[in-house]
Amino acid sequence: MQYKCKMTVIDKKVFGDLQEKYLADPKSGACPFYEVGAEYLFERYSDEDTFWTQGKGAHCSEAWDCFSRYVYTALQGGAIMRGWTNDEHMMIACCNDGTRPVIFRIERLDYKVVYVDASAQVQEEIAATLKTLDGVSNVVYRADKNFIEVFMDRNHEVSDEKIIAAVGNFKVLQID
Repeated sequence: MQYKCKMTVIDKKVFGDLQEKYLADPKSGACPFYEVGAEYLFERYSDEDTFWTQGKGAHCSEAWDCFSRYVYTALQGGAIMRGWTNDEHMMIACCNDGTRPVIFRIERLDYKVVYVDASAQVQEEIAATLKTLDGVSNVVYRADKNFIEVFMDRNHEVSDEKIIAAVGNFKVLQID
């Protein structure tokens, strides 16, 4: 089983009274770095390690300091906030800018990487078949990496045997 982390900006707040009272620029307004609805995907598989590359200036340093621990926990397969949220795969967090906080939803995505000995066209067809399996939330054929990612519903792991059976007559080389 592998893990990715999806982070979505779900809200931005502005406390104008606090900005007026405490900031050098009392009309600073909302955070200029993030926009509501923006999504960021973190992964650490094969030669991908976006946790480190996105942490080097791709995010506001104040926000990164607040949410990076949750992203790292998700990428390691851990419960992001067991007992606090109604889903241990998810956390709501915000940056520590007290006059204009940005609020993030952070989600752990569980998936398996499937290597199949087949042409790209056949792998796309296999990906479509895998999407029909019970417990599968999404399937992505990564032509750039020559593998298929099978994302699972929360708390519902799809067995390797089910995946192999769905692939049919083509040889599954490896499942990570």
